[in-house]
Amino acid sequence: MAVVFHRSFTKTLLQTCSRALSVVTKKNLAYSRDHSVPPLAKYGGRNTVTLIPGDGIGPEMVIAVKDIFRHVGVPVDFEELNVSGLHIVDQDSHEDAMDNAITSIKRNGVAIKGNLFTPLDTNPDFRSLNLELRLRLDLFANIVRCKSIPGIRTRHNDVDLVIIRQNTEGEYSQLEHENVPGVVETFKITTEEKCMQIAEYAFRYAERHGRKKVTAVHKANIMKMGDGLFLRVCDEEAKKYPNIEYNSMIIDNCCMQLVSNPQQFDVMLLPNLYGNIVSNIGASLVGGPGIVPGENIGPDYAVFESGSRHTGLDIKGLGISNPVSMLFASTLMLEYLEFTAYADLINKAIMDVIGKEILTADAGGSASTTDFLAALKDELDASPRVKQIY
Repeated sequence: MAVVFHRSFTKTLLQTCSRALSVVTKKNLAYSRDHSVPPLAKYGGRNTVTLIPGDGIGPEMVIAVKDIFRHVGVPVDFEELNVSGLHIVDQDSHEDAMDNAITSIKRNGVAIKGNLFTPLDTNPDFRSLNLELRLRLDLFANIVRCKSIPGIRTRHNDVDLVIIRQNTEGEYSQLEHENVPGVVETFKITTEEKCMQIAEYAFRYAERHGRKKVTAVHKANIMKMGDGLFLRVCDEEAKKYPNIEYNSMIIDNCCMQLVSNPQQFDVMLLPNLYGNIVSNIGASLVGGPGIVPGENIGPDYAVFESGSRHTGLDIKGLGISNPVSMLFASTLMLEYLEFTAYADLINKAIMDVIGKEILTADAGGSASTTDFLAALKDELDASPRVKQIY
């Protein structure tokens, strides 16, 4: 009797085998620096970057980035691909769109993207597009930097913390099934390999960026094997860095401490689900999801986006979305591409505009997206540093 495999099952099996082989062959490549390999697509001093507008306010955000890059003359060309979780015609076309995006990122080495919507009412086999991207590119580390910005009024001042989240396993393995009606099992996958990878990345990040402290966040008092493994690996890695202060904290206590005394944290090292929750708390401490950028880093590729991954469907098309998080993400991308002068120029202009309290509504102001970008261009035009770059 012939056995016929569904296309998506066969594809998932091949991807899993490929990732396993990749881990074996590249195990030690990702640790020599924050970003292990230089960007691939550089021609005549220009870089090609994959651009995925995403859903909701994502297209508005990437238009802002393209507008500012064009205004300053940043030597980056965008290869734009449309991938959407809102407009899925059928499974095959969805898979083709993802394949094209993955191929583009592998060719270019770097991408910037808006968030991709994940519907709640789809078939259980439908994988989050954001997660699929991270898994297929082995973007094992998600880095979210939460820092207080003068001009944005928040409950706490002097917040300056970095959240480093394991990005590819844990509850996000998306392995679940219904044993009998009304009884669902969801697997949380924790491997020593991935725990070591993210722990080493976090401590090296702290060392290279002059950070003084790493806090491992866990729930090992309850999940003694899974989170216990994560905590043991972090404890062992900490011994290699005697000059970096290290402590651990249970996730529920961590959330309470984060909203009451965030200044105690420096680098926070977390498994996947906890990192997702804490990243959103961290963003709220410094002004909200419109402020904080995010990075997804793997052995070979890097993808930049807003730190809190909000789609913003409710404000799409209203002209009030905050472009700051995506603009900051774009300057992190420029630093990755070693276009530091452009990154510094744009960062300073953003800070100057915010310092003048030209803010969108989510950050406490009344400016539209267009108003903010116009003010940003004025700051860029007034900066003497433009001439230095040109």
